[in-house]
Amino acid sequence: MRVHPPHEQGSHVPTKFTSPAGDPPRQPERISRARLIELLNEDLSREYQAIIAYVVYSQVIKGAKFMSIATELEAHAGEELQHAITIAKQIDYLGGDPTVVADKVKTSDKPEEMLRFDLKNETDTIRAYRDRVRQCEALGEFAMAEHIRAILMQEQEHQIDLATALGEDPPDMTS
Repeated sequence: MRVHPPHEQGSHVPTKFTSPAGDPPRQPERISRARLIELLNEDLSREYQAIIAYVVYSQVIKGAKFMSIATELEAHAGEELQHAITIAKQIDYLGGDPTVVADKVKTSDKPEEMLRFDLKNETDTIRAYRDRVRQCEALGEFAMAEHIRAILMQEQEHQIDLATALGEDPPDMTS
């Protein structure tokens, strides 16, 4: 039986696990394969969003001080496409159907705002993939966890590139 993406069924599936008190648990809860498929489809929607955003932003961002980051954003678009392919393969491996729906892409006429949108999206993605690595390992899907770790490393590089372009330190990810 194929598991269809929740986005395409009209429901939203939260991505964070919390205790009844609202605190994140110390150990990841063991989730089902079906739940992992749902979460990976959310990740895939974010990857589609990133591809679209990076393609658009790299072409419309203007100003001499943004030319090098515009070139970097083009490269990020290609990397995000590879991430999407990897995540889609994992969903298929688990017996699910990869989503075809992208998360909404925010746009702006201001280069700094575009970069801030990307920085927030990368930060959210990093948090989700950190959770996903733990969830995969809890299910004994160690190879899948390694694929996601490789993606996570590139997402952190993107986060650093964006923060640097904005003249700030990358967000604190320890919380």
